[in-house]
Amino acid sequence: MGKKRSGRTPTEAFKILVEKHADGYVAYPLGPKGVVVGQGDSYEEALADVKSAIRFHIETFGKEVLKVESPVLEAFVAEAEVTI
Repeated sequence: MGKKRSGRTPTEAFKILVEKHADGYVAYPLGPKGVVVGQGDSYEEALADVKSAIRFHIETFGKEVLKVESPVLEAFVAEAEVTI
């Protein structure tokens, strides 16, 4: 006998950075292999766009893009001065 399907779609949690710029928002996930970026006029639009971009990235390159040697456990934003 085969396994019963629950009918639920599998999900994966991502840590996503969202940046606010003068002309809109940019969002990108931490962790997946490759470059994935979303954008929008609002925080919500950028988040929705990056989620769509993540799905497309996985559909295009396969679930292997999720296999990373050292997954991101936490993310921090820091500000530092650098002499140039």
